[in-house]
Amino acid sequence: ISDEWMLISAGNEKKYNMMTASWGFMGEIWGEDSVVIFIRPQRYTFDFIEDGEYFAISFLPDGYKEQLSFCGTKSGRDFDKVKETGLTPVTNDKAPYFAESKVVLICRKMYGQSLNADSVVDESVFSAYAPDGSDYHKMYISEIEKVLVKE
Repeated sequence: ISDEWMLISAGNEKKYNMMTASWGFMGEIWGEDSVVIFIRPQRYTFDFIEDGEYFAISFLPDGYKEQLSFCGTKSGRDFDKVKETGLTPVTNDKAPYFAESKVVLICRKMYGQSLNADSVVDESVFSAYAPDGSDYHKMYISEIEKVLVKE
């Protein structure tokens, strides 16, 4: 995930947003194949994730770093990311994703918790990440409900 990046998208066919992320991991918890993502509350996509039950994670093939970089550095509040990147939204599932994707995970939220200063065990981890102690992400543990693979 940290090398290829992922595009997290949430919302519905009328209104959605996406953002690039490089933090996260996959595994199993509570008997479910799961993914864990982290999103800052300041991000526009945060509200879409909070308001919905589902989100999608899209992994794009090689050659899309410019589009991923745009989606990770520009806000959907200020830009039409689909127009700017040329990505093709697919909105006929439980969460929007992109036709160009080589792999898509449709995820259902199971648990969300804001990271906070009281829970930090190793201060050195956060000294560069949140030096003033105010920029904590929210963590979402989510079931991978469906996997789409482009053949």
